[in-house]
Amino acid sequence: MSAQAQDTHEAVRDFKAAVNMTPAQLEHWLAEEHSREVGFKGRGGRESVGHRSGRRIVRLLKKPQGDLTPGDVAHMRKVVGYVHRHLAQRPEGDVRETPWRYSLMNWGHDPVRKS
Repeated sequence: MSAQAQDTHEAVRDFKAAVNMTPAQLEHWLAEEHSREVGFKGRGGRESVGHRSGRRIVRLLKKPQGDLTPGDVAHMRKVVGYVHRHLAQRPEGDVRETPWRYSLMNWGHDPVRKS
């Protein structure tokens, strides 16, 4: 296996471990109002970075591994990094209806979902 293929394989493995929502679950979530209420929107932005990322994650989950571009792999790494950083900032108490959870869900990870 080439170094690039190995790198892609590792990125996909880490991505699938970090993203615990199916494409259908994520699409359903992204249609909810709460999904649009959280996250950084930038100057005059209407959609948060995380919400936009969620739409891309849906496409990535549906895409065959052999069709992934270097940009896709880079985004997968970005998702993994975000999920790991955000999980480390878990607030105390019940997180089911919190912006913290909603933000993670935009990135494809539901922290209260049972494995």
